[in-house]
Amino acid sequence: MSRINQPLTLSGVDFSNKSKEELNEIFMKILKGGIHGISFSAYLEGQQPGSIISDQQIIDRMKILLPYTKWVRSFSCTDGNENIPRIAHEYGIKTLVGAWLGDDAEKNEKEINAVIELAKKGYADIVAIGNEVLLRGDLTEDQIIDLILRVKREVTNVPVGYVDAYFQFAAHPNITEVCDVILANCYPFWEGYSFDHALLYMKEMYRKTVRVSGGKKVIISETGWPNKGTPDRAAVPSYENAVKYFINSYVWAAEENIDIFYFSSFDEAWKIAAEGDVGAYWGLWDKDGNLKYC
Repeated sequence: MSRINQPLTLSGVDFSNKSKEELNEIFMKILKGGIHGISFSAYLEGQQPGSIISDQQIIDRMKILLPYTKWVRSFSCTDGNENIPRIAHEYGIKTLVGAWLGDDAEKNEKEINAVIELAKKGYADIVAIGNEVLLRGDLTEDQIIDLILRVKREVTNVPVGYVDAYFQFAAHPNITEVCDVILANCYPFWEGYSFDHALLYMKEMYRKTVRVSGGKKVIISETGWPNKGTPDRAAVPSYENAVKYFINSYVWAAEENIDIFYFSSFDEAWKIAAEGDVGAYWGLWDKDGNLKYC
């Protein structure tokens, strides 16, 4: 079933002879129909992780997303980010609440305590302990498992999982075992795949994760495509590729009943430091809150 009634090829929607205006029309039809979820960022120009974010900037950005998504995903429970889940719930949006983990034990403790408190107050619909911690090498498998189990002992009525690149769940079955839900980041772009092969590759990323999930629900916790920046091998950022990737992702998600949290809501200039110029252009909205593909 396709909500946009577009002919499909093996690599997704048939985009042959589609003008920019026609692509935007399809994009808007999907967005207005409502997507499952989106990664939420409240950082404004000049802010970055560590900056204190206000309730007002969270509210302003939540209102932009409100007509289009059922869920938001947050990444941290400190520096004002702990207010994202409460505000989302006030607007009737469900939450995948992340505790950010790194190599600083004191900060990790604050994040874990805060996410437990949020879940106990009823502001978390899913809890995510860490994001790509294994990929960065910040903590060991045993350290991550201990933190997941600690949260699960305190939080008994909300699914608790861990977020990482899809291949980490096969490489670390002990982590997969303790998760209630599997939260897999799937990025054909970062593995250098051309747009023409990107959907097929994302499907395989998802299927590989399902095969090792032990029957647990697998959610794509991040996927997306930037519209500007330096190519990564055959993966080329562009306006058209970004629009087409979004369309393909959600046509497939609708057909296969897959939950996807798209990355990302808003462009974030601070990401350039870690990802290069491409890091600033993953949002569906620009840094000022203007929808980019309409």
